[in-house]
Amino acid sequence: MGDKRLNDLLKWSIENTDTTKNDPSAQQAAAAATSNLTPEIMAALMGGPSDADLMKASMEIITSPDSEVTLENKLIAFDNFEQLIESLDNANNIANLSLWTPLLEQLEHDEREMRKMAAWCVGTAVQNNVKTQERLLAVGGLPSLVGIAMKDSEAEDVRRKAIYALSSACRNYQPAMDLCAEELTKRGHATDKVDATDMEAVDTIMNGLREKVKAT
Repeated sequence: MGDKRLNDLLKWSIENTDTTKNDPSAQQAAAAATSNLTPEIMAALMGGPSDADLMKASMEIITSPDSEVTLENKLIAFDNFEQLIESLDNANNIANLSLWTPLLEQLEHDEREMRKMAAWCVGTAVQNNVKTQERLLAVGGLPSLVGIAMKDSEAEDVRRKAIYALSSACRNYQPAMDLCAEELTKRGHATDKVDATDMEAVDTIMNGLREKVKAT
């Protein structure tokens, strides 16, 4: 996708956020941006892009190396992406659109807010969804999340989102629960294997991690 197309998608994203809708100055800026859109682009964007198109567009903004795409723009796109994948079908479509790898790469981003949003999106995607739980395990995302959760130098809010993602990934999915316990033990947080369907046992593990974050 060319820079022009990326910028147009970014404008669309900004125009359609709740923040913009409640901010008169942002609305004015969005209106000015809209005036630069061609009829063809308006038809493509405002005429009802599919959720898959919006997911891809959001990820292109999130991963864009263009210096004109600010951190704020990326976080807006991340927020849009998170809302889209609250839908089970859209969450399942992350794999079909090859978006798992770029999403997980954001867990290593230099910016704290980007790492936080990446963990949040993972947690949303895998919550009560065995298909995405399987996919997260397959693409190797669990060790990264455990690493973040256990990293003393990481920001508290990022660690908490990583724990949320782990909690969502492990519930009712034994392979993820087993690997999580193994990775925690490797990092010095001894964790026995538990039944992934035992919510109380899973809560005990996750609450233990949250207490560790508090104590750091």
